[in-house]
Amino acid sequence: MEPLIKLSSPETKEFWKIRVLYEDASLLAIDKPSGLLISPDRYDSERANLMKLLHRDVARGASWATERQITYLANAHRLDFGTSGVVLLAKTKPALIDLANQFSIEKTGKIYITLTQGSPEKDEFEVDARLAPHPTRPQFIRVDEKSGKRSRTAFKVLERFKGYTLLECMPFTGRTHQIRVHLMSVHLPVLADEAYGGRPLLLSSLKKNYHLKAGREELPLMGRLGLHASQLTVTHPVTRESVTIDSPMPKDFAVALKFLRRFAA
Repeated sequence: MEPLIKLSSPETKEFWKIRVLYEDASLLAIDKPSGLLISPDRYDSERANLMKLLHRDVARGASWATERQITYLANAHRLDFGTSGVVLLAKTKPALIDLANQFSIEKTGKIYITLTQGSPEKDEFEVDARLAPHPTRPQFIRVDEKSGKRSRTAFKVLERFKGYTLLECMPFTGRTHQIRVHLMSVHLPVLADEAYGGRPLLLSSLKKNYHLKAGREELPLMGRLGLHASQLTVTHPVTRESVTIDSPMPKDFAVALKFLRRFAA
């Protein structure tokens, strides 16, 4: 079967080639690109979202769906709009119920990689800080030790640079924006995470004597959220065996690392 699912949105004139990472009779795991919502935006219903596009293709009999004999497809969890990486979908209602239970009781294993501004003192550390929606801006999350929900993330330094760090992140809970807010709380905002203090990665911030030609605007080396869901481990809803799904490092991450190694080692 075709290892790519090709989706398009006539309304927004957008197109995506989405890689299939894992598939069997019950599960379909895909590699979500950054900049694609998983479900409808509560503030803007016109924005393209993954599940709407998938369901539309299933209904109209798109080739990727018919060759897989897919009649049911539902997401078992979510990633933020800007986050790329593993998204697990259920092909049957019983599989969805089982997976949803695993995510709700925090029985899944999740690993992310992220590029952050700043450098932690220790190579391994944890942030255990309760999180809650902001009282006046509910689309944002903040640390709230009084009324927030229990939230815990472990971090491990993979590579250090001057002013930046590549981290492995292991969330033990699944709160909205958890990794991003936990890192902001310890002064390590995720690259290009404008909502929580992160700036895009610019070559001018790395390279001495950088000069931009007149009339040109500098494009960031990484202008999207520097967070990638690199691995997900679940218990298979039918076989009960452990299934681990990996997503390779995105090209923009690799490009950013190339320049960081060259100019900020």
